[in-house]
Amino acid sequence: MNSYLTYHRRNLLAAALIFAVMTAGVTAHLGYLMIFRSEHYSRMADELHERERIIKAARGEILDRNGTVIAANRTVCTVSVVRSQITDTEEVVRALTAELGLSEEEVRPRVEKRSSREIIRTNVDKETGDRIRAYGLSGVKVDEDYRRYYPYGSLASRVLGFTGADNQGVIGLEVRYEDYLKGQDGRILTLTDAKGVELDHAAEDRIEPVAGNTLTLSLDVNIQKYAEQAAYRVMEQKGAKAVSVIVMDPRNGEIYAMVNAPEFDLNEPFASGADVSDKTEKERQEFFNQMWRNRCINDTYEPGSTFKIVTAAAGLEAGVVSLDDRFSCPGFRIVEDRKIRCHKVGGHGGETFLQGAMNSCNPVFIDVGQRLGVEKYYHYFERFGLLEKTGIDLPGEAATIMHKKEDMGPVELATVSFGQSFQITPVQLITTASSIVNGGNRVTPHFAVKAESKDGTAVREFKWPVRSGIVSEETSATMRYILEQVVAEGSGKRAKLEGWRIGGKTATSEKLPRSLKKYISSFLGFAPADDPQVIALITIDEPVGVYYGGTIAAPVIADIFENTLPYLGIKFGEAAD
Repeated sequence: MNSYLTYHRRNLLAAALIFAVMTAGVTAHLGYLMIFRSEHYSRMADELHERERIIKAARGEILDRNGTVIAANRTVCTVSVVRSQITDTEEVVRALTAELGLSEEEVRPRVEKRSSREIIRTNVDKETGDRIRAYGLSGVKVDEDYRRYYPYGSLASRVLGFTGADNQGVIGLEVRYEDYLKGQDGRILTLTDAKGVELDHAAEDRIEPVAGNTLTLSLDVNIQKYAEQAAYRVMEQKGAKAVSVIVMDPRNGEIYAMVNAPEFDLNEPFASGADVSDKTEKERQEFFNQMWRNRCINDTYEPGSTFKIVTAAAGLEAGVVSLDDRFSCPGFRIVEDRKIRCHKVGGHGGETFLQGAMNSCNPVFIDVGQRLGVEKYYHYFERFGLLEKTGIDLPGEAATIMHKKEDMGPVELATVSFGQSFQITPVQLITTASSIVNGGNRVTPHFAVKAESKDGTAVREFKWPVRSGIVSEETSATMRYILEQVVAEGSGKRAKLEGWRIGGKTATSEKLPRSLKKYISSFLGFAPADDPQVIALITIDEPVGVYYGGTIAAPVIADIFENTLPYLGIKFGEAAD
């Protein structure tokens, strides 16, 4: 009996010891939580009784060089419900169905869903939001938000770009300068009881949003309009697939206009006019990606005879040719086993280098290319910046597609010398031409000028690289003279403009595959010819009928200059500022 009692006493003692140890452990842990982790759990408790709502920041406006607003914001509303705060479900369903134009089947499941906050609809116009707010329905929240708005619709659509449902930039300058434009959201914190109902007399904790910065561009709304009107006119007249125009200041790279006709409506970027309902999601995305492409920077093409500007400048700079050098054009050149024709089948006969440039004679430029040779020619490609991107402040710039030096034989050298068998972007061509005619400074084409806070405080003034010594001032002056003669008496005479001295170069390039017989007509012009302050390039893709650049492209640049030069206050013989 004693042994039995002793056994049970030992068991009880062991159990008591175990219980005491466990109690001590729990007490110690509780003390640790109360002393060392009290702030953490206090914060968690507060969060259970706090409800957070975001106050959207206004996106920064985008202005043209004259302060005209070209990207702004419209106030819209986000309508949501908090189930635990709704006192009359049927009334809420009826009101939201009527005001938002949704079916009861769409609204009721969201209203009855047990969640901290359920969004019913976003991008609701402010008038509708105000009407819903006036109902005074418990549990219904109407928060103001912003939606991007473009006052000029399709103007410069592929340059400006647009924003998505979250108001973040998708393409163009909107995405390039997202960090400057987006702003900083604010928030509202409200206290609730255990059921999630907001407490009437509890103070709100409010953090105000910070609006995005205002971005000022070099783009000019009026010049953009001039250029777009001219582009659409020639596109319609010639039944062309597309027309692109760039208008730029060759002295500093500021872009006044960039046209990609046909443009699209920035306020409805998915309204293509085409039926895409039968396409897969991937196919639809690819369709819109193509629609939104900026051909001036994203696409490359064979420049044709406008590239003779580069060959001429390289030849003059290297000293392998002068204005009075004599050439003979029988209508072709034989290079190895290839017969490369001039555009004039019967040939130009005997001519000087100046006359060859005015006539846009292929054999003359083949000869200049051969005099340079591959090594020197490649040296000038690199020196002029042709083998690198321009650095324009738009996303997706394409690089030059050029033969590798070791793969460039006599035939490739010949075809490159008059602008065939390689591809560049329009922005690369106009940038390189600018450096040749502006005295030899390689500028960086750009749009951004400055960023300011909402109250006008300076945030950043954008500076862009300039590389000097591309060509000598002497070569630059000679090139300006040559290109002025091209317009005065040569292939670009349809770009003549009474009262101004215009320089330029025409081009007609055949698209690949050449068997399709489709062309790109182009003209690059600048003014005043002796002191370039404006330079412009037009490309007309697949014109129907007459397709020569000197015939259909040169007059368009003359038309743009006729409006642009007086607008900018540029007069005949006027010196640069």
